[in-house]
Amino acid sequence: MNQTTGIILAAGKGTRMNSSKAKVLHALAGKTMVKHVLDAVSGAGVTRQIVVIGHQGEDVKKALGEQYIYALQEEQLGTGHAVMQTKKYWDNNAGTLLVLCGDTPLITSETVEKLIKEHRDNNAVCSVLTAQVPRPKGYGRIIRDKYGHVVEIIEDKDATEEQRKIDEINTGCYCFNQEYLKDALAQLNPANSQGEYYLTDVISYYQQQDLPVMGVTLKDYRELQGINNRLQLADAEQLLRDRINNALMLSGVTMVSPQNTFIDNNVKIGPDTIVLPNTYLRGDTTIGSSCEIGPGTTIVDSGVGDDVVINNSVIKESSIGNRCLIGPFSYLRPGTKLANDVKIGDFVEIKKSEVGTGSKIPHLTYIGDTQIGEKVNVGAGTITCNYDGKNKWKTILQDGCFIGSNTNLVAPVIVGENAVIGAGSTITKDVPAENLAVARGNQKNISGWAAKNNEETKNDKKKEE
Repeated sequence: MNQTTGIILAAGKGTRMNSSKAKVLHALAGKTMVKHVLDAVSGAGVTRQIVVIGHQGEDVKKALGEQYIYALQEEQLGTGHAVMQTKKYWDNNAGTLLVLCGDTPLITSETVEKLIKEHRDNNAVCSVLTAQVPRPKGYGRIIRDKYGHVVEIIEDKDATEEQRKIDEINTGCYCFNQEYLKDALAQLNPANSQGEYYLTDVISYYQQQDLPVMGVTLKDYRELQGINNRLQLADAEQLLRDRINNALMLSGVTMVSPQNTFIDNNVKIGPDTIVLPNTYLRGDTTIGSSCEIGPGTTIVDSGVGDDVVINNSVIKESSIGNRCLIGPFSYLRPGTKLANDVKIGDFVEIKKSEVGTGSKIPHLTYIGDTQIGEKVNVGAGTITCNYDGKNKWKTILQDGCFIGSNTNLVAPVIVGENAVIGAGSTITKDVPAENLAVARGNQKNISGWAAKNNEETKNDKKKEE
């Protein structure tokens, strides 16, 4: 069987990024650039992948995980040298080797699949993915013969003035016949201006052996846009976000201002949902159908049901049921779980808590480490005092209870079913079901205090004068 093995070159430092971390670990639309490339390769059906690491290689391995094969390039001596480091990991069966650069996150699975298919259909020893670009400076130029075969790839630094006028460039993406590549790699030498082993030199070797090399032209050159600095990173991210937003809108999602809507690659949104401006949907977030999200909302690694309205709020690692109303200005912290038909109002913070069906926390409240039952009403200014300076304690509000405004619930504490807490209370003991609990000082009215206080204030002012 002609198995394909993917080789992703990710050993470079990326000096022009001016960063303390490896270039391929810089993220766009929620994923590192090398992970975008790996996912595109996986999407094309290539499950066996070798990542060539070098600069900060352990950090790259940690970021990507153990599902890949890693080949170490201790010295970065060119792309040909990088591929040489992978030879011991090649499949024993003669197959296809796919080589891509780890800093081209815009490449699609469709493009990778097309390259592999045309390579196999033509039984080629090598296929080069090329592109015609408006500004070819800095890229290797494609030299073709009269039959259209690729006979040479000239690096920009080594090209003549006439060759630099060619606008067809090498994208750095190849398919090789494994057996033929072994011989070609053995012929490489660093006799060039950079003193490196260029993978592109194998093309000249094939030409000498009278072995034709295919050129597969990319429709949209931007897919293989490399990233060497922060400006290019920002440009690529904008292109990727446009691609994401366009796909979502075509699937039935409304975006009032797509250019001001920021959605990560893994986010899923159901049809008839409206996303308003200045909304950030990040990580592994799923939004249901017929929701209204935003404006000014951030949702990270969370699940949102159907018919939910979220306005000017921040939600992280939380689960939200159907028909919930959230915000404005709410903060749902990790571990929050809302059942169906829950209302969370303005300036409410919830952390690691469960809120039952039909319950309401309308405004100005902090709920932490709490289990709230169904149809519970939590009044304004309520605080669960869940931390004693050393440990976190749990509060339980059972079905149907009513918590009056400005209540302090000192955990651990249980408020029973249909119990009522009087406003302004500090509750330190469990409240049985159906009880009214009031815990506050007795009110004392002092007659004539205001007039006496005003007179004393006037006399003090005269003395000061």
